[in-house]
Amino acid sequence: MPRDDGPVTAPTRLDRAVGAVLGSAAGDALGAPYEFGPAGQLSARGAEMRGGGGWDPGEATDDTQMAVLVAESLLERDGLELPDVFGRFQRWAAGQPKDIGLQTEDVLTNGEPWDLAAALHFQMNARAAGNGSLMRAAGSAVYFSAAGREGTMDAARRIAALTHGDRAAWEGTAILHDLVRVALDGADPLAALPATLDAVHPGHRERYGRVLAPDWHPGLATEFNGAVWPCLGSAVWALRTTCGFAEAVRAAVDLGGDTDTVAAVTGALAGATYGQDAVPTHWTAPLHVPLPGFGERVLYADDLRVLAQRLVAAGELRAGSG
Repeated sequence: MPRDDGPVTAPTRLDRAVGAVLGSAAGDALGAPYEFGPAGQLSARGAEMRGGGGWDPGEATDDTQMAVLVAESLLERDGLELPDVFGRFQRWAAGQPKDIGLQTEDVLTNGEPWDLAAALHFQMNARAAGNGSLMRAAGSAVYFSAAGREGTMDAARRIAALTHGDRAAWEGTAILHDLVRVALDGADPLAALPATLDAVHPGHRERYGRVLAPDWHPGLATEFNGAVWPCLGSAVWALRTTCGFAEAVRAAVDLGGDTDTVAAVTGALAGATYGQDAVPTHWTAPLHVPLPGFGERVLYADDLRVLAQRLVAAGELRAGSG
């Protein structure tokens, strides 16, 4: 199987930011054909970016589509305007995307206002700790990385709460935001875990501490990896137990289950760690992101690179002016 795991020179902060956005999308598209299947499918078939399961070769799913919508709202509104993000989500959901989480679909189509829809869903169902807010966080993590730990984690919680009423989802997304921030600055996100966990809500700190511990592995998960805890834990495990971007993302896909999302989260972390040059070119060449509800728009790898660059510049400018 072709390998293209690492750059020759150390990546810059901008390289890492592009790596996070591009890497998340590539992981999403790589994992899509294997979603809800058993473990080991990627290794067994050796098929990368060849499509399947209703997905065209290199086609990204709702994970990346929603991430793009968040990112473009941040850029076009010069910061976080939650009603605008929610409105974009609603327009996308009305465009009949190929895939949309059941909870997310209900929240976006139940007719409730942006600041009540997720909370009311959680109140009615008492379960809302899916990984749907985690999967779309790469772009927002890049944008808010210049805001520091408190700033980026607060923003992550607010964006997550648009569709997920369970604070567990907020805290998981906040952790991912902060680990990406650390990686973009050239530090080790794994070494930063204790400090990040200290900033997690006390009611959720212990559970996240367990799934992010060095001795945790996906075989210890108590829920399907469509839940936020094992999804994030699996992504950190994949980063910890491998030595390159492609190796980490392949390991994530080979876990089976919610392969596109676990790989998207892993791709964001690994991309921020290793930089854009570590993302295999045979993954980025066919990569494309349709945007249902927004005409015939399709983003390609170069569009994602530009998007990431704009997020870095706008985020740094906003943090500097604040």
